[in-house]
Amino acid sequence: MRVTYLIFGLLGLFWGSNFIYMKWAAELITPAQITLLRVFFGFLPLSVVAWRKDVIHRGQLRHLRHFLVMAVLATAFYYFAIAEGTALLPSGIAGILGGSISLFTTIATLLFLRTEKPNALMLAGVFVGFAAIILIARPWEGAAGTIDTNGVLWMLAATTILGLSYVYVRRFLSPYNLPPLALATWQTGLALLVLLALTDRTGMTNILRDWHTAAGVAMGLGVLGTGMAFLIYYYLLQELGAVAASGATYITPNVALLIGWATGEKVGILEIAAIILVLASIAMLQVGRQRAMRGTEQAVRAAARP
Repeated sequence: MRVTYLIFGLLGLFWGSNFIYMKWAAELITPAQITLLRVFFGFLPLSVVAWRKDVIHRGQLRHLRHFLVMAVLATAFYYFAIAEGTALLPSGIAGILGGSISLFTTIATLLFLRTEKPNALMLAGVFVGFAAIILIARPWEGAAGTIDTNGVLWMLAATTILGLSYVYVRRFLSPYNLPPLALATWQTGLALLVLLALTDRTGMTNILRDWHTAAGVAMGLGVLGTGMAFLIYYYLLQELGAVAASGATYITPNVALLIGWATGEKVGILEIAAIILVLASIAMLQVGRQRAMRGTEQAVRAAARP
């Protein structure tokens, strides 16, 4: 069990360090090129493990249209929007906003999945999450503000689309009980094909001017932060369950903010307040959803009694 929690910490470290790698790379190549390299190097470990475990089968081709939707939205667009947002924001701020995934997943679930009903704690968690976003965006500073509004919007677009993709999986793929590794491999592989077709690769070799950044994108962002992070997350799902595994989202924004601070980014009262609110929002949403699920289960059992 000690090893399992060490791996849990590694997942938070991998996810949290992604933002500084994207920030470095944005000085040399475009966000679209960052996304292409990330997906390429992330696909490598996924494809190897999927082949070794024999989880990819020809019969899965009947779900190809759903895999393609997930590839375009939850992989290609999501990673592109994250790269765009991180290029415009301090990496620590981008990491805090990236931690709002739980917020938009909950909103999408409540809007589009009738099986889950909100309770007071979940609604409070949504309110606290938006308060954190307002603290980060600082709309009161106006056009002369230190935070790029476009960067904030790109990060929110990324987290929103990921929340919607969760609903899509629940509706169209979950009933088939596909191995999570197979779904991740299909969507990453198809996203790679889409990005290869759409990305202008002119000047992409500029990243080789800085081997530190190139290694960060290939190994840190791609192999570890994408491919291995997928594999670790699925391992934690099996060992700890979905709620505990998703707890890595508590670590991610903290790691991103600490790395940003260590590399010279300003961390003030507003940033600290925002990360506290993000973590509180995550906790409230998770506890609220657990209570809602228990309430639903109890209602079903009560209705089944003679």
